[in-house]
Amino acid sequence: MIRKLPTLAAFVLAATPVLAADTYNVDKSHSEAVFQVRHLVNKVSGRFREFSGTIHADPAKPELSSVEFTIKTASIDTANDNRDKDLRSANFFDVEKLPEITFKSAKIVATSKDHYNVSGTLTIHGVAKDVVLPVTFLGFVKDPWGNERAGFETSTTLNRKDYGIIWNKLLDSGGTLLGDDVSVSINLETVKQKESAPAAK
Repeated sequence: MIRKLPTLAAFVLAATPVLAADTYNVDKSHSEAVFQVRHLVNKVSGRFREFSGTIHADPAKPELSSVEFTIKTASIDTANDNRDKDLRSANFFDVEKLPEITFKSAKIVATSKDHYNVSGTLTIHGVAKDVVLPVTFLGFVKDPWGNERAGFETSTTLNRKDYGIIWNKLLDSGGTLLGDDVSVSINLETVKQKESAPAAK
């Protein structure tokens, strides 16, 4: 009987379902990725139109959650065609060679209720750097069509030179045409991925 116990234990463990984090996909139509940078004496705003992301959320243990987010650099939009063409060129994002901005989390730490520091690797212009993003969880809700949704937001400031985006122009009066610091704000509404029905045997 004793020899059978390991076999019995293995059978029980194999039969016990493993609880995984829920998967939430970004709903692009109700989300945004926007930025702002100084131009001369004013600030110019822009956005990226094409992005996607997945959040594996474990409400009971947020530290076990994870995030992956991707932006298509060619989708940059500052409401000025000539400026956007320049931003897509080798002067800035060089979108043909470097088509994506990516973030992949490595660690999540709660700082207070619904606030987290999300550490991970941010890759812009082919340069990967470790960053910490302050993320606010905006709650769960079920929409009128029965979908479960979750909201998240983060804001941070990045120095574009840290990522090799260095183009600028000196002014005759002193200073530069563009600022180095870029304010970034990402607001996400996500939809819980529905579980697939088990295949028929």
